[in-house]
Amino acid sequence: MQIAASAVALVVALLHLYFLVLEMFLWTTKRGLKTFGMTPEQAAQTATLAKNQGLYNGFLSAGLVWSVVAGEPGMAFQLKLFFFGCVIVAGLYGAATVSKRILFVQALPAAIGVVLAALAR
Repeated sequence: MQIAASAVALVVALLHLYFLVLEMFLWTTKRGLKTFGMTPEQAAQTATLAKNQGLYNGFLSAGLVWSVVAGEPGMAFQLKLFFFGCVIVAGLYGAATVSKRILFVQALPAAIGVVLAALAR
């Protein structure tokens, strides 16, 4: 079960690394415009905010990777719970304010990770 929890942590970390790239580097490109349903004007006006948002996604990604490589099992478990919890809260907020799709793309995988981490304990 520990391997499954770590695998989910890495998948969620990769998702957030992808979000970082979308928000920090691809925001004003065709891919960014299509992903976020914006006009070029909207993207240009919000690019600085998106870069900040992307940076936070990078922190979530780094924390989840840390939870996988942490040597001490108790610390690894706590890190997984904390960073999965942060992702769940962000996903719930995003689902409530931006798109219900975020609930399934972001919050659900993290919730599965919490369950797997708890079962592995």
